[in-house]
Amino acid sequence: MTIFARRALLSLILSFWTLLAVSLGAQAQSADPFENGWVLDSQASELRFMSIKKGNLAETNKFATISGLITQDGKAQIRVLMDSVDTKVDLRNVRMRFLFFETFLHPETTITVQLDPALLTDLHATRRKMIDVEYTVALHGVTVTKTAEVAVTLISNDRVAVSTTTPIAVTLAEHNLEEGRTKLQEAANVDIAPLGVVSFDFVFDRASPGTPPDTAVLTNAVAPGSAALETRGNLDREACVGRFEILSRTGNIYFRTGSARLDGKSTPLLDNLHDIVNRCPDLNIEISGHTDSDGSNAANQSLSERRAASVASYLQSKGVPASRMAVVGYGEARPLVDNTTAQNKARNRRIEFSVIN
Repeated sequence: MTIFARRALLSLILSFWTLLAVSLGAQAQSADPFENGWVLDSQASELRFMSIKKGNLAETNKFATISGLITQDGKAQIRVLMDSVDTKVDLRNVRMRFLFFETFLHPETTITVQLDPALLTDLHATRRKMIDVEYTVALHGVTVTKTAEVAVTLISNDRVAVSTTTPIAVTLAEHNLEEGRTKLQEAANVDIAPLGVVSFDFVFDRASPGTPPDTAVLTNAVAPGSAALETRGNLDREACVGRFEILSRTGNIYFRTGSARLDGKSTPLLDNLHDIVNRCPDLNIEISGHTDSDGSNAANQSLSERRAASVASYLQSKGVPASRMAVVGYGEARPLVDNTTAQNKARNRRIEFSVIN
């Protein structure tokens, strides 16, 4: 046999073994579509939501920080860091975080799906399949389970994409987001539709053998305010003024009835306030207390002053110099709305923050 014939035979044998290996790999994949598990490629993935305001103006935004995996038994989970909401406008991001999603209380959202391997064993052959999945969303302290159709596309033996086939409508009321919608409408002076439309494109890579993904690691708690999509360090005056105005609208500083003692539920927001005050080191702030009209003028004046002083004391305990804070009480003199209902009175009982010129 000539040297050329031997080379040709060797090439033929190598080609045969290569085809056999690919065939066996495809067969293994069809038998176990979740072999080794899968890990989300966060850079190639997107989670988007569309809101409608002013009647017909649609805005599409997304979340910048998401992570996810699919375990070897088909449990898929996506974790969304809500502080990473990205509207491309700084103060709009801040409004979404503090007024709508209340990320200082609910720092993450999780989406969980149990995939049926029987629906995907032939994915290597079809390359793309539409399947119905039951998913569970834990958002803003409320857990909801629904069904949606998704497209599963095999990009390669080790890369797969999962996408919405049609946008998913989410009503704000089902996740207790109606109050946040009201705050957003007042802050931005626009009407906002009471629903959102969600779509996504998730790309997963097969995990390395011997290191299967673990949902226990993925779902570790995230410290509130730790993943904000904004520049760290000091803020300019405009950014500071805007943030203090937004913080004044949250309504998440609580006191016991008729008392100036801070309720423990206030801590998440106050800690975020402390962070912002520290990032505005050249500015002094006014902390003002306000009450409803129940009780005498004198009692309300005193209560508003003492409540504002309690907030200042908290910030001082965290290291903010007293010289940077002016404490003022306005009593019932500056209501936001008429003191005609319990809801309106609750809105008038508030603490506000502003920059002192």
